[in-house]
Amino acid sequence: MEKRVLLTAMVFLMATMAITAQLSPGDKAPDFKLKNIDNQWVSLNDYADQKGVIVVFTCNHCPYAKLYEARLVALQKEFGPKQFPVVAINPNDSTIVAEDSFSKMVSNAAEKKFNFPYLLDDVQLFKKYGATRTPHIYLLKNEGKHFSVAYIGAIDDNAQDANDVETQYLSNAIQSLIKGNKPELAETKAVGCTIKFHK
Repeated sequence: MEKRVLLTAMVFLMATMAITAQLSPGDKAPDFKLKNIDNQWVSLNDYADQKGVIVVFTCNHCPYAKLYEARLVALQKEFGPKQFPVVAINPNDSTIVAEDSFSKMVSNAAEKKFNFPYLLDDVQLFKKYGATRTPHIYLLKNEGKHFSVAYIGAIDDNAQDANDVETQYLSNAIQSLIKGNKPELAETKAVGCTIKFHK
């Protein structure tokens, strides 16, 4: 009886750890292969020729995600040519939030003129990364054989008004990597809506 209780407790603990897994700066980034809004499959390995990747877990409906859409477009324009492209991933379950369906992703990307891939996370990849908010940034650095996490958190310090931003967390981290240095600030708190999913 005691062994059965202990085994049950261990299984529960392992399941809880799997759900709450959180990457840290320096960790190897999990690979992925997800469907883009153009119905093509996109993998992290597709970016093996890039210096890094800006992975952002985001969505259609969240007010915070909407506030950052134009800034993501600007980040792609600035850093895509410097081999740090943006890859957006929608982790929300559309059976919970209909506005985050694949068809709405397609129309939203067209309306907002997304210049980066917008992938559907139908395998709960966000759990492997430890993402909890939309938007939630993971700046990845190409280490040659794999990507490592260089920065995690928010894009900047002012979600409400891009004109009043004082610290560009993500841009600063990318500039450090371009110079061959580690980001001075490798982690901040992501601010946004909670990710909607069935446990």
